[in-house]
Amino acid sequence: MTVMHHVRVHRSDENLAREDQLAWKIAEVAADPVEVEPDVVDMIINRVIDNAAVAAASLTRAPVSAARQQALDHAVSISGEGATVFGCPLERRTSPEWAAWANGVAVRELDYHDTFLAADYSHPGDNVPPIVAVAQHVGSDGAALVRGLATGYEVQIDLVRAISLHKHKIDHVAHLGPAAAAGIGTLLDLPVETIYQAIGQALHTTTATRQSRKGEISTWKAHAPAFAGKMAVEAVDRAMRGETSPSPIYEGEDGVIAWLLDGPDASYEVPLPAPGEPKRGILDSYTKEHSAEYQAQAWIDLARKLHNEHPEHAFAPGNIESIVLHTSHHTHYVIGSGANDPQKYDPTASRETLDHSIPYIFTVALQDGTWHHVDSYLPERASRSDTVELWQKVTTEEDPEWTRRYHSEDPDEKAFGGRVVIRFADGGEIVEAIAVADAHPLGARPFAREDYVRKFRLLAEPVLDAEEIERFLELAQRLPELTADEVRQLSIIAKAGVLASAPAPKGLF
Repeated sequence: MTVMHHVRVHRSDENLAREDQLAWKIAEVAADPVEVEPDVVDMIINRVIDNAAVAAASLTRAPVSAARQQALDHAVSISGEGATVFGCPLERRTSPEWAAWANGVAVRELDYHDTFLAADYSHPGDNVPPIVAVAQHVGSDGAALVRGLATGYEVQIDLVRAISLHKHKIDHVAHLGPAAAAGIGTLLDLPVETIYQAIGQALHTTTATRQSRKGEISTWKAHAPAFAGKMAVEAVDRAMRGETSPSPIYEGEDGVIAWLLDGPDASYEVPLPAPGEPKRGILDSYTKEHSAEYQAQAWIDLARKLHNEHPEHAFAPGNIESIVLHTSHHTHYVIGSGANDPQKYDPTASRETLDHSIPYIFTVALQDGTWHHVDSYLPERASRSDTVELWQKVTTEEDPEWTRRYHSEDPDEKAFGGRVVIRFADGGEIVEAIAVADAHPLGARPFAREDYVRKFRLLAEPVLDAEEIERFLELAQRLPELTADEVRQLSIIAKAGVLASAPAPKGLF
């Protein structure tokens, strides 16, 4: 039932009708009151748990602390109840756009939540913080929240299927802003016209370059999706007040496609659900077992497997002549040696840089036989002499077949891994391949509810009391049944003293 929408650039004198614009088509999807199917509800619950898990693990990290403090320095709007901030007591609330900001940074900081990859890249779980924040602020119940989240996932994933941002060095959050605005529109049961205006404003304010993911990667990598979520909340607020947005935002002769993407002669076929068709996009996404760029997930699993199956080699750098990862265009040019970023081989590089360096990640996973969201990135781990020596021998090469499989629309063929060739100094070699991560739906150990719960317990245990862990899990697993008051409790509260141990930098506010 999916409808393909032909999208191209239009001259101003063509007067493209609103009803024919992509932003309007997305708004119609958001306004469609179709019910959310049970398997989609289950996956939404999984991802709410997943987001809270990775947020818990990042509560004391500097970028998260800074964003949290910014949020707490803004008073709750007198017109609503406000929204919770991860780590803080439930009664400590802020306005929803700032909650979306703080919680979005916490979710994104460790690069450890869900992903969808097609024509572009995405972390559709970034929709959760802004939509939950608005739900708490206005008093939505769990059923409305589920509908909003289903829309956010659907819209972002459909845009990612069709429109490449990264090819033009535009950050992938340009698909997130419209998706979150659409999801909030569904949550609030807004009319198509209002959602349309919010989508245009959200897109217009979230088109930034990919320099945030290039070279020495800064802490803005975690803030960029949170900014898009914050802009989506503000865009909906403006649209609800009757304010309008640039139009046509995608198709205009000075619009996003003409000047930021494929140019005035470009066209795309964007898939969206037909009227009455359930929103099932979330089921095509997948989460991470490891805290690293998604294209690294399968390589970590392969390195772990090689470590365990070949203990005789110990993979000491003196024994190895070279390690070549034959992989997709994206892996080679974005997180591999094809990026030509010297920082990807720098033992003093930031964590944000190292989690986008497949030579580093494969080296450590091969040596350790495991991967840890903190320990594997410690400065002392990155600077270990045998690691640095082996790391310099790891390179990537693009393989057309792996690139083809990466872009395949057949879910049974789509792959994010590759083939490794390890050549030893004595002339021997190991050749192994992996297509998808173990946790992928087609992997060796696909993630199910118990895996999401286990991940939450693992990451939350150091910073949440046992009773708090159980309280949150009980709430999250009843998500569609929650009352408005229970939705306002859908957050995590840190142990006494945990937040006090984090830096609380002072800024303007």
